[in-house]
Amino acid sequence: MSPRPSPPSPGLVDARALPRYAAGAFPVPFVIQSMSERVEQDTVWQEHSHPTHELIWHENGASSATVGRRRWTITRSMGLWIPAGTPHSGRMPAGSTYRAHQFSVSATPALAAEAVGIELTPLLRLLLERLGENGLADASRALTEEMVLDVMRPSPRRLLLELPQSPLLRPIADRCQDSPSDTTTLAEWSSLLGVSSRTITRSFLAETGVGFSQWVATAKAQHAIAALTRGESLDDVAEQVGYASASAFSTAFRRVTGTSPGRFRTGG
Repeated sequence: MSPRPSPPSPGLVDARALPRYAAGAFPVPFVIQSMSERVEQDTVWQEHSHPTHELIWHENGASSATVGRRRWTITRSMGLWIPAGTPHSGRMPAGSTYRAHQFSVSATPALAAEAVGIELTPLLRLLLERLGENGLADASRALTEEMVLDVMRPSPRRLLLELPQSPLLRPIADRCQDSPSDTTTLAEWSSLLGVSSRTITRSFLAETGVGFSQWVATAKAQHAIAALTRGESLDDVAEQVGYASASAFSTAFRRVTGTSPGRFRTGG
């Protein structure tokens, strides 16, 4: 009988420093190279870049990746493509299992000029899992790699947060990220900052592409995903992110992510 994996150790942080490489900084002897890892502690990857393109997704759990001013959420159903040479950092809660695939710059086309979300369809997931098998014959590997490149496409859906930088919006962004249970309304922020609600709304649209309410809901959903990954109850998660009930939280979560908290937890 195989030994059971040790339980994760939340609260302890594994800080990882990786080098920065330019795209194609050195040749690699593969088309697609795959690896997976279950992190036993909360893990932070400091900003780094790869000489290869990278696709990251989860077998279970979730993580966040920051690319420039954008903070992406990576799940079982939504991966992230990061072009070679693109600086990025990451954060992952204990107990999560992720898969990372490195794509040779010389052997594969760039899927996009910047980071994009990739929907992990059942077919794409099966193909990528096959590339992780030991002893896969060269001909089978080459065929599988061709199929991966054929079916992998950027997704119109994405779970990301564009981080505002202006002095006007930073207090709002900082409060939402540091205290996700905060329920300060647009009108209340207008009074606190001494500007009109319309000014705040226009600033959010200009800096992030979405309005105040949608930005706040997405920030709360990102916090909720981490809590759901830790196995916390819907009632507790709803309270942590400032919703009066689990049903109100579920409605908002579905609006942002396209799935319910329960389906997300089970990987559906």
